[in-house]
Amino acid sequence: MADLVEAEIGSAVAVAGHPIHAMLVHFPIALVFATLGIDVLYWWSGDPFWLRVGLWSSGGAFGMGVLAGLVGTAELLLVRGIRMRVASWTHGIAAMTLLAIAGTNWGMRLAEAAPVLPQGLLLSALAAAFAGLAGWHGGKLVFDHGVGLIISERD
Repeated sequence: MADLVEAEIGSAVAVAGHPIHAMLVHFPIALVFATLGIDVLYWWSGDPFWLRVGLWSSGGAFGMGVLAGLVGTAELLLVRGIRMRVASWTHGIAAMTLLAIAGTNWGMRLAEAAPVLPQGLLLSALAAAFAGLAGWHGGKLVFDHGVGLIISERD
């Protein structure tokens, strides 16, 4: 247990001490929830405009999610103190599942616009649920374990 407490938990992939993973995750999270909202708007209005917007937002969610995932995986592999925490693995598994769902959602829209209702809407809702789950465990890493934080002495 002492090894866990003493293990380094600072970010290995950072700019001026700011973790890049923490900077990137906001984009896919916002786009996952935007895609859900867009699908609801399409369901409500039937306007094909929302199909095009949903294609772009789901693609952006997947693309930015892959980028955030690569940086997060690098952090997991490079920092022993992060690797030692169960919440890190739970967060990583939830995030990879989210990426699989987001990729499926985008791929389905690329292939054909017709299955957006109901499959796309259901995938968007499932992606939003996994975004919440992954975000919860990511928040636990930051707020409960102090992962990636720079703690400075106060006067």
